[in-house]
Amino acid sequence: MTGFEPLIVSSLTGIATQIFREDVNGPIGKLFSRDLSEDLRLAIFKASQRYVKRYTERHGILKVLGMQKPLDLESVYTGVRLLEHQGLKPFASAQSLEAAYRAQAQRSFQVSRTALSGIEVANQEQFLMIVGGPGAGKSTFLRRIGLEALKQAQGHYQHRVIPVFIELKQLGSPSFDLLAIITQELANCGFPRADEFTQRALKKGNLIILFDGLDEVPASNLGPVIEQIQNFVDRYDQNRYIASCRTAAYRSNFRRFTDVAIAEFDDSQIEAFIRHWFMAQGEKKLGLAQKCWEVLSRLEHKGARELAQTPLLLTFLCLVYDRSQHFPENRAMLYRKALRIMLEEWAAEKRIFQDKIYQGLDTDLEEILLAEIAYGAFEQGQLFFEQRDLVDRIQTFLMSNLNAPRRLSGEAVLERSPSSKAS
Repeated sequence: MTGFEPLIVSSLTGIATQIFREDVNGPIGKLFSRDLSEDLRLAIFKASQRYVKRYTERHGILKVLGMQKPLDLESVYTGVRLLEHQGLKPFASAQSLEAAYRAQAQRSFQVSRTALSGIEVANQEQFLMIVGGPGAGKSTFLRRIGLEALKQAQGHYQHRVIPVFIELKQLGSPSFDLLAIITQELANCGFPRADEFTQRALKKGNLIILFDGLDEVPASNLGPVIEQIQNFVDRYDQNRYIASCRTAAYRSNFRRFTDVAIAEFDDSQIEAFIRHWFMAQGEKKLGLAQKCWEVLSRLEHKGARELAQTPLLLTFLCLVYDRSQHFPENRAMLYRKALRIMLEEWAAEKRIFQDKIYQGLDTDLEEILLAEIAYGAFEQGQLFFEQRDLVDRIQTFLMSNLNAPRRLSGEAVLERSPSSKAS
């Protein structure tokens, strides 16, 4: 966001100042006149400055897959496209998804060609639920919307609001207080009278709340979390809201939200991402972007290009090419590395391995579990599973493998493992 900071701080200061001014008859207005004092103006400016810095440092960088140093998110960001509601219908059951998948005649979850610009949809919809597979870019999209909101007139988000990013995995209990969480975000940056300021901002619709990772909420807390979020949205329905959840875990939980799915990258997006990625690595590597795209476009690397439809794995491919200037000819080796990323790097990024279940089920054992499930499905010509079927297969593995912890249940493994998060 280099070069925009002064303008962004000025814009955010303008919103905050207006909130103070409009509260003439409230708690804040009783303390300050309509013509704000110089001290208050300075306090608002410094708080806005800290807020912009805090948001960009926490949510404006990208570092995954063992990258040596983080990259500015905006330097590598490639605009996403979203599928309209009908694009989600094939996900209603394993049978419908398998039928749609086979009809595509390609290795892809893309079941609809009706895709819209992500930023345009975000501008149109006040309540928006983003669903997608693991590594599809859901969190990145939410973070980017927050950055665009901070830019105000200099950005592509058309609404004059302050972004508040909330990682749902951080909620320690089902009895969390959303109002307190948002207030603390603003108080941490020094906004004067943060409690009254937050209440006023919410009542006037001056915030956009970004709820990231509904699928990462423990199942035991999910019901209360959904209920609290919906009650909060109903109470402060003048504001804008965007939430995210992986496709396999979403059940149209949020009644007021428009459900859309992140579309897989097409060739133009893949090429754009590669160019952005290598440019962010330094001008001396600009030539590598063209070479990488040309190599990836070759027929013998069709399998690698299919992996590239997911931003997370496309990042992996860029790292592979950057280090070796080629892609492995052995496709199985490439797929195995990609699987390891999903089981280790992505899971570590999401902090999944902190769960006690991994005292008995490590990555090596989980890879064997997945291999056995995949082999059985391949023999039967099966591509997708109902939950009960998958639980039974996991339970069979736990009972038959001597190294597997027998104390675990199939339900627990499916709920907590990164393979289920990647379903």
